[in-house]
Amino acid sequence: MLHDWVVMPTCLPLVRRRCHACDAGRFRANGKFRVNAHHKLIDVWLLVLCTGCGGTAKLTVLERANVRSVRPELLDRLHANDPALAAELLQDPVLRRRNRVALDWDGAWRLDTGGSDHLDREKADVSVRFAARVPVRPVRLIAEGFGLSRAEVERLIAEGNLVSAVRLDARLSGDFTFTLKR
Repeated sequence: MLHDWVVMPTCLPLVRRRCHACDAGRFRANGKFRVNAHHKLIDVWLLVLCTGCGGTAKLTVLERANVRSVRPELLDRLHANDPALAAELLQDPVLRRRNRVALDWDGAWRLDTGGSDHLDREKADVSVRFAARVPVRPVRLIAEGFGLSRAEVERLIAEGNLVSAVRLDARLSGDFTFTLKR
């Protein structure tokens, strides 16, 4: 029987970036945008707050874009400070690369295993789906999902009782499946 697990975000991840005022390394996004129009051109920033001093930094979303090129629905969401849009934009690798930031997902996700009926089975086939691109090691997910230590999971891998088509000791942010035999 195939069990479905889902890695779900619980809040927006922290943004890793050095603060100019206090040298803290983390910012929290609260879903606020700053939209600035210059006649036919528009600039949009996602505002993030320093976790150390509370200072504000801006992540560039649009820069000197023609107002007519921006979809009206997107413009409405920006003006409404849509937190779902902030989450979508933080997931965008182009935005992260342009602003030279990385995301810190520690404490911002949870694993939904759908219950504990898989814990007592001799063999378990599990499909793991990511609701957001959360980079996490499958070994950690398996240990958390089955209530095992990471060392125990690594022992099961070494013995061949835990198999998958992906490397289980590397960070993943995409869907995968695995089989556990006890």
